[in-house]
Amino acid sequence: MKLRQLDTSAADFEVQFQQVLHWSAETDAAIESRVADILADVRARGDAALLDYTARFDGLQAASVADLEIGRAELLAALDQITPAQRHALEAAAARVRSYHQRQLQASGLSWQYRDEDGTLLGQKVTPLDRVGIYVPGGKAAYPSSVLMNAIPAQVAGVGEIVMVVPTPKGERNPLVLAAAAVAGAHRVFTLGGAQAVAALAYGTATVPRVDKITGPGNAYVASAKRRVFGQVGIDMIAGPSEILVLADGSTPAAWVAMDLFSQAEHDELAQSILLCPDADYIAAVHAAIERLLPQMPRRDVIRASLEGRGALIHTRSMEEACAISNRIAPEHLEISSRDPHRWEPLLKHAGAIFLGAFTSESLGDYCAGPNHVLPTSGTARFSSPLGVYDFQKRSSLIEVSEAGAHILGPIAAELAYGEGLQAHARAAEMRFKS
Repeated sequence: MKLRQLDTSAADFEVQFQQVLHWSAETDAAIESRVADILADVRARGDAALLDYTARFDGLQAASVADLEIGRAELLAALDQITPAQRHALEAAAARVRSYHQRQLQASGLSWQYRDEDGTLLGQKVTPLDRVGIYVPGGKAAYPSSVLMNAIPAQVAGVGEIVMVVPTPKGERNPLVLAAAAVAGAHRVFTLGGAQAVAALAYGTATVPRVDKITGPGNAYVASAKRRVFGQVGIDMIAGPSEILVLADGSTPAAWVAMDLFSQAEHDELAQSILLCPDADYIAAVHAAIERLLPQMPRRDVIRASLEGRGALIHTRSMEEACAISNRIAPEHLEISSRDPHRWEPLLKHAGAIFLGAFTSESLGDYCAGPNHVLPTSGTARFSSPLGVYDFQKRSSLIEVSEAGAHILGPIAAELAYGEGLQAHARAAEMRFKS
């Protein structure tokens, strides 16, 4: 396998490192043009356009969009249809995800207020969004975990209605995805996908209600559509290819780290898997494990393309340097695979999720640990956060000025308003303290 191996002490390291990081988030112009046409068509023709695109792209014929909605009874039937082991895993994962986001709500999602010395009340009122749309991918694979990660924090936040869309090519409905919708509390579920589903959620049709925010990952068409409807509705983020960065001190079995690198590489050819380690012998052991284990993987062709195209094994001078490079990358998933992960965690500033210790595989976070698996990618962890309860809430400032407070604040406001040339602002304040 032609897997990049870099060394931070090499003279050309910086040039090679930039080549590893390079990835263009720009959407293909043809996709942008097609998405624009689809959005405009759905906005103009509503349900009729949805039926046309669902037939064309998913091969699913329906007499009306109402026929594409999955009722609660069918969701519960799917829950009964899956195996006992699947149901246990789904419900156990949901319980952990719900517990984590309930703690998140308690920590940061509450309203507050106080009165200052003159009796003026100041505060913040936190309220949930009325209606949100969650997009669940359904083309190449089924993702019940995405249902849990999007619907449960919305439910915990108190969102009034959760509308889920999921493409079902050829009309094949995955029971595990439907069961996850039942467990997670989705209120309405439509078998719609692609840019047309995003348009329906953003603009509303005769059958699909307009939402306030759209969350969830998708392909390039979905990402382009979300970007274009932002402003009409809120969105969580524009997701790029999946990423994993492993910081290793050489104490974890090499095969474990090799498989962790595979876990992201198997998503698609553009996914990125990087190992940073100060132990050259250990890097060689991981490389050998990759060569040994790859032929056993069902998705080996995708993994190989990902590792050869965007992967890297990087030898660093120290773990401290590895942490500094990690902060430059700002990865989606960051594993600290070392004997003492808590020694290095304080040095790490930018990551979507940090996995501490050899036993904390990234895959546990994807499915059932509790924190959300919808994470910032492409270096956006420098300024973005995981999906959470806070994404399904909004904050309103509370201000109640007392008569005494108006005499204190009014002159300040008036002086600044006159300075800005806004006389009505100033007069409005003056009327309350000059009276």
